[in-house]
Amino acid sequence: MSSVVRRWRAAWAVDPHTVIGGLRKGPGDPAYVFDAGRRTVWRATRTPDGPVLLRLTPYPGVGEVEAEAWGPGAEWALDGVPELLGAADSWDGFEPLPEHQPLVDAARRFPHFRVPRTRAVFEAMAAAGIEQVVTGKESFAGWRMLLREYGEVAPGPGAPDGRKMMVPPSPEEWRLIPSWQWLRAGVEGRRSRVVITAATRAAALERTLELTDGAEVERRLRSLPGVGVWTAAEVRQRAHGDADAFSFADYHVSRNVSYALTGEELDDDGTAELIEPYRGHRFRVQRLLELAGISHPRYGPRQSLPTHTPGATHRLR
Repeated sequence: MSSVVRRWRAAWAVDPHTVIGGLRKGPGDPAYVFDAGRRTVWRATRTPDGPVLLRLTPYPGVGEVEAEAWGPGAEWALDGVPELLGAADSWDGFEPLPEHQPLVDAARRFPHFRVPRTRAVFEAMAAAGIEQVVTGKESFAGWRMLLREYGEVAPGPGAPDGRKMMVPPSPEEWRLIPSWQWLRAGVEGRRSRVVITAATRAAALERTLELTDGAEVERRLRSLPGVGVWTAAEVRQRAHGDADAFSFADYHVSRNVSYALTGEELDDDGTAELIEPYRGHRFRVQRLLELAGISHPRYGPRQSLPTHTPGATHRLR
């Protein structure tokens, strides 16, 4: 299968994995492979024109990224590379406060980070629905299994490590997954219903890309049953490129951010007050600190993964 190749030059040095690495669902994600040696990203996704495999290779010496795409969605994917790598994002108005030295340091360390915009709202919603209220390890395992069973083999050559790459299922294909297969993947009814319900509204979800008001985007996303503040924020971060979509209602994020900025672990309300000066860039604050690897101390033994037996409880993420 032949490919289409384009080169894109940004006004800043672009490292694709730094920008879009948050889209990867663990190192075994069949839709995202990172070649650390060349810092090349391989991403399989579904576009309005069909499936695509996209390869992004940085050429820092000349300030360019080479994008190569295979499949029916190649032109759509290549058209979207600038936004995928943060061209629609801006640091204007963002200035770390001097008393928040870890954020000052993170901004200096990652000055070329931009918030990506995938333009794939349902795909982001499906992933976020699976990630609700469980550990990352469990959600990543469920994502891998479901993509391997119900995804589509990506067009093109596959990953450089020989791994078969998979395009996430279409909305119709998500809806046809039997209930027992969801459970086999460790995704109980509450989370599978979020994905299935979103699949019935996929076209309406994609239309939220036309909106410029983040609050209105959130309102429409949260009109779906089972979609709360955390899930809506995750979708806005990934699909809409919203630099203000902070992950409230996550088990760790508020505690990580508040600890990094003050040395004290705060809840969502306390963290919201703390980062209010950064309104418009609150997700940028979150992501810069994540890239810097700053997190609150973990106390006691590591929590075991949740189960799906009657009466079992899930950790809120």
